[in-house]
Amino acid sequence: MSFLNATAEKVRHCDKVSLSRRGFVIGSAALALAGCQTTNSLKPAKLADLRQDPYYKTIYGPIPDEKFPIPAVNLAQISDGKYLRQVVNYPGNEPGGSIVVDPGNRFLYLVRGDGTAMRYGVGVGRAGFGWNGDAVMQYKRQWPRWTPPADMIARQPELEEFRNGMAPGIENPLGARALYLFSDGKDTLYRLHGTNEHWSIGKNVSSGCIRLLNQDVIDLYNRVPNGSRVIVRPADNPVEPLSV
Repeated sequence: MSFLNATAEKVRHCDKVSLSRRGFVIGSAALALAGCQTTNSLKPAKLADLRQDPYYKTIYGPIPDEKFPIPAVNLAQISDGKYLRQVVNYPGNEPGGSIVVDPGNRFLYLVRGDGTAMRYGVGVGRAGFGWNGDAVMQYKRQWPRWTPPADMIARQPELEEFRNGMAPGIENPLGARALYLFSDGKDTLYRLHGTNEHWSIGKNVSSGCIRLLNQDVIDLYNRVPNGSRVIVRPADNPVEPLSV
């Protein structure tokens, strides 16, 4: 078996273990998964298009047993296969269990504490709407209500009907799960949340929040406990050099 194939099988094994435990919150999952690693780079070959990999078509397939059934991700709408969930070597020094958002490269990392991280592609805020800083994931919700902030309603009057909240559902902007970020004990009003707008992953499109594919936000939700540290880096201070 070639190194590339062996590495891919290792990554598949790690992810399958976690997927088989969907719905069970692992308090220190980043450390618990430390055994799933290799001593070599876990990054996919640059020429490999993961969007064509049958494995990814499976893990991004439909989830019919959710409260609101989730359709399969249209992988053709993802601009680059690098935005699909995968284990990578992690160059930062944050401790295991930390969530690190890299808006410049449109990635979110769940640091595992063994030199690797689970990396997810994300959609981030448009120019002028991004937020960065050190926060705590105070709590998380399944199928949350969405209540647009007053300043958003002022910019988009058509949202007035949702001033008191929008019911959960597949069309709700927060998607299947939401993780709520607090800083210095105060709600930042920014969330890590799901989306069914597959095309938006890897792009700057939101009003500041960090969006993941619904399949990915469920995976992240199941791995992290309340109180997890979240670091949102400035766009000009990425985890890795900005992609060209």
